[in-house]
Amino acid sequence: MNRSLALGLGAVVAAIVLASMSLFTVDQRENAIVFQLGEIKHIVKEPGLHVKLPLIQNVRDFDMRIHTLDTPDTERFITSEKKNVLVDSFVKWRIGDVKQYYVSVAGDEARAQTRLQQTVNSALREEFGKRTVQDVVSGERDKIMQVVRDKVTDDAKKIGVEIVDVRLKRVELPAEVSESVYRRMEAERRAVASELRSQGFSEAEKIRAEADREREVIIAEAYRDAQRLKGDGDAKAAAVYARAFGENPEFYSFYRSLEAYRSSMRGKGDTLILEPNSEFFRYFKSPGGTGAKSAK
Repeated sequence: MNRSLALGLGAVVAAIVLASMSLFTVDQRENAIVFQLGEIKHIVKEPGLHVKLPLIQNVRDFDMRIHTLDTPDTERFITSEKKNVLVDSFVKWRIGDVKQYYVSVAGDEARAQTRLQQTVNSALREEFGKRTVQDVVSGERDKIMQVVRDKVTDDAKKIGVEIVDVRLKRVELPAEVSESVYRRMEAERRAVASELRSQGFSEAEKIRAEADREREVIIAEAYRDAQRLKGDGDAKAAAVYARAFGENPEFYSFYRSLEAYRSSMRGKGDTLILEPNSEFFRYFKSPGGTGAKSAK
C-alpha cells in the first residue's frame, strides 16, 4: 500500500514537473522565440499560455517596449568651418523583427545599442561636417534630425530594430569657440542693420523728392488756375466798365476824376502844381464839366 502511494505521488510530481517544463507564458509586452536544440523553431507573439516540448525546447523572451539610447556624455563634432560643437542626443527604439534581432546581435540589448550609437555618431558627424555653426545651432537643426533619423532607420532594419525617433537635446559651442562666433554674429547683425538704415535713408530721400515734386506741381497748377481766374475777373471788370462807360460817358468821366482826386490828395502834405485851366480840375470848376469848355 505504501509503495503504491509512493508511486502515485511520484507520478503526480513527475506530471507536475513535466507540465511546468511544457508550459510557458508570454507577456503582452513581450515576444518569445522557441528554440529546439539551439535552433529557432518559431516566434510567439500572442500573449498568454503556450506549450513547448520539454527538455528539447527552450524559450527566450524579448521586451517589445520602446527603449531609450541616451548618450551619457556630450559628443564633439566638427562643422564645415572646422569649428567644434558639443552635441547631446538620444534615440528612441524598439525591436521590430525578433528573429532578425536575435540573429544579428544575439538578442543582446547592449550590443544593439552600441550598433545604434555608432550609426548615430557617424550620421551626425557627416551632417555636421556639411554645415556651419549657425546652421547646426539654429538654422537647420530639424533637417539634421530628419536626415539622421532616416539613415539610422535604414541601418537599424538590418539588425531587426525599429527607430521611433532621433533627437538632438543640446548643441553647444565650446568656450574657446563661443566668443569668436558671437563676435562674428554681432558684426553680421551690425552690417545688416547698417544696410537696412541705408536703404531706409534712400527710400526716405525718394519719398521727399517725390513729395517736393508733387508740391511744385500743385503750386504751379494752383498759380495757373489763380491767374486764369484773375484774368477772367479782370476781363469781366473791364467789360462792366466798358458797358458802364458806353451807357453814360459823362458819369464815367466824373467817377474817374473823383478817383483821381482821392488818390492825389490822400496825404495832408501833398502838393500839386498845375495850370489854372488844367483839365484835372474841370469838375471843380463846373460839376457838369462845362467850366473847362468855357475857359477854353
